Amino acid sequence: MRAHIAMLPGDGIGPEVTREAVRVLRAVAKRFGHDLTFEHAAIGGEAIDTVGCPLPPDTLALCRRADAVLLGAVGGPQWDGAPPHLRPEQGLLGLRRELGLFANLRPVRLRPGLGARSPLRQDVVAGVDLVIVRELTGGIYFGARERGRDWASDQCRYTRSEIERVARIALDLARARSRRVASLDKANLLETSRLWRETVTQLHAAEYGDISLEHHLIDSAAMQVVTRPTAFDVILTENMFGDIISDEAAVLVGSLGLLGSACIGYSRPSLFEPIHGSAPSLAGRNVANPIGAVGSAALLLGEGLGLREEAIALEAAIDAVVAGGQLTPDCGGSASTEVVGGSIVEALRPAPSRPSAGARKRPRAEMPGAANRAETLQQPGA
Repeated sequence: MRAHIAMLPGDGIGPEVTREAVRVLRAVAKRFGHDLTFEHAAIGGEAIDTVGCPLPPDTLALCRRADAVLLGAVGGPQWDGAPPHLRPEQGLLGLRRELGLFANLRPVRLRPGLGARSPLRQDVVAGVDLVIVRELTGGIYFGARERGRDWASDQCRYTRSEIERVARIALDLARARSRRVASLDKANLLETSRLWRETVTQLHAAEYGDISLEHHLIDSAAMQVVTRPTAFDVILTENMFGDIISDEAAVLVGSLGLLGSACIGYSRPSLFEPIHGSAPSLAGRNVANPIGAVGSAALLLGEGLGLREEAIALEAAIDAVVAGGQLTPDCGGSASTEVVGGSIVEALRPAPSRPSAGARKRPRAEMPGAANRAETLQQPGA
């Protein structure tokens, strides 16, 4: 296969972790006989500093013609005082909107050997393997904003069609997993959440009777995610709730730096990014965890390019490195960003055993990702 990938390293540790992800993707391409090309473009703070806006037209044009987009992280304290339209995060939000990427898939799976790194008891987190499906282009992050001297307002708005399309992603995904969906809202107080619950309920009744659907209030669900995480399989929720609950879920598996994600729409290209932030205090030190970015690369292969076997091989390589104890400081190790990336490349070298004709392959969005708890580490991203 030939594929052109837009690479947007961004800010902080973004360039360091995407460098390792690209290094691993090149190794996958070499091993499986693919031709992957990479083209760099600026986004976020890097773009503000170079061309004066967080999402330059050239960057957007590159992403639109690419087969997939790989992003590092955006943001940093040096832009905190900028006007809202000149904040780095607006580059990422704008890219999601312009590419029509309305669903964010965040797999959360406990990798071998990391049970002891979770702050929760090992018997609580053992077997954690869930996917959070977050609506990505609606809600309070995209609503109208107003600001007075002593007041401010952010509008949370959803339409029935916005809710239905992301609910289909979650319900279809559940059919490929354990046929269980938990939909999170705040329907006891918010009109948008009442519409959310009504729409999901109606869609489920009309087309997905084979799927078990439960509704949870977001505050109760936040407690249950850390007290009985294995009760969840596919979690469906709106934009802000999904942003928060996925960062909470990351702690189950040991670190924010371990989790990758996929931002998808109706057509290519999709965008793949680790869920962590730019972690300015770690930038340039070669200590950031690259597994979230490499896990995003695995999702890029399987979800973005349809290369399922290659994605499974890369996930197996990540598991082997983690199980072998080659870890960055956030996971209790002393390995550098570069050493972990190189170890994953090495683990890819043995030829994989090909699945038999009847073997089950992971369908769309079922890929496990990576996650990362940071002590001073990667702060959450948008």
